Amino acid sequence: MLLEETIKKIGELDRQAQKRTRLRLDDLTKPPGSLGMLEEVVVKIAGITGKWMPSLEKKAVIVMAGDHGVVAEGVSAFPQEVTPQMVRNFLRGGAAINVLSRHAGAEVVCVDIGVAAPLKEPGLLSRKIAPGTRNIAEGPAMTLEEARKAIEVGIEVATQEIAAGVQLLATGDMGIGNTTPSTAILAAFTGFPVSLIAGKGTGLDDRGLQHKVEVIERALRVNKPDPRDGLDVLSKVGGFEIGGLAGVILGAAASRVPVVIDGFISGAAAMIARALAPRVVDYIIASHLSEEPGHKIMLKWLGLEPMIQMRMRLGEGTGAVLAFHLIEAGLRILREMATFSEAQVSKKSED
Repeated sequence: MLLEETIKKIGELDRQAQKRTRLRLDDLTKPPGSLGMLEEVVVKIAGITGKWMPSLEKKAVIVMAGDHGVVAEGVSAFPQEVTPQMVRNFLRGGAAINVLSRHAGAEVVCVDIGVAAPLKEPGLLSRKIAPGTRNIAEGPAMTLEEARKAIEVGIEVATQEIAAGVQLLATGDMGIGNTTPSTAILAAFTGFPVSLIAGKGTGLDDRGLQHKVEVIERALRVNKPDPRDGLDVLSKVGGFEIGGLAGVILGAAASRVPVVIDGFISGAAAMIARALAPRVVDYIIASHLSEEPGHKIMLKWLGLEPMIQMRMRLGEGTGAVLAFHLIEAGLRILREMATFSEAQVSKKSED
């Protein structure tokens, strides 16, 4: 089975490469550790790639698109038709993720993994499992077999991109209503009350938020997802694009390629991935802290610290692609900054 084979390939970080990278960083013309997270991310990338002086030239963001049956409960301020409309916008290059990806020199890979409408646009990767999930307020979002398939689609897409030379991946999402299953996933794994972690998504008012909380609570009561089983949680309260992104994360880790996760939806995918393969978090870089109130709890559960905080809540992979610039900055520091001996600068004296 592809999922099990992929999990088996996720090994430990290369500690020797990390040590060599840290030694060089500490020898650069600056106080040790003074560039903070830029240095930490570079050391992490060294461990992931096994290269002490890594270079990540080819970048891509994989945007998974899927619809959600729970939208029938009125949990989103936008209609479901927006999902296929935005997919077409991605393919035409007109969305925020396209602009930011062009700026970062990254490719946008758009995947239809479960959009409710038929899509046959040029450039779209069609991997549709079903035309949207079922309503989680009434029963499971998908079957266990569909959940497995969603993850394996993500593994396959990530593996194909890496085989084509991609060295740095980001996760992006599109799916009207997808903060609802993401919140359900967070509640299932952490036990936090839904009222404390649910947000307004793309623009609900206070009344709409309260209704959303009630819908998620009902979904958890009806489905009883098992937090010890990532596939069970995904199948009962997840989404196809969430499963696909979990697969992207697992596939990247198995190939020793760093993967930058975006915000709340990508975080839910990372939780599924970690439940299936705890070691996978070593291969994940958290890009930013979303405005969704549960995202901070999500990142804490994952043991990850976001690189930036810009009050963003768009999704699509926008925060992840912005983080590409900081990652490249850290790698350039490692490769291009002079050491004390090269610059003939005196080091701190040893007492």
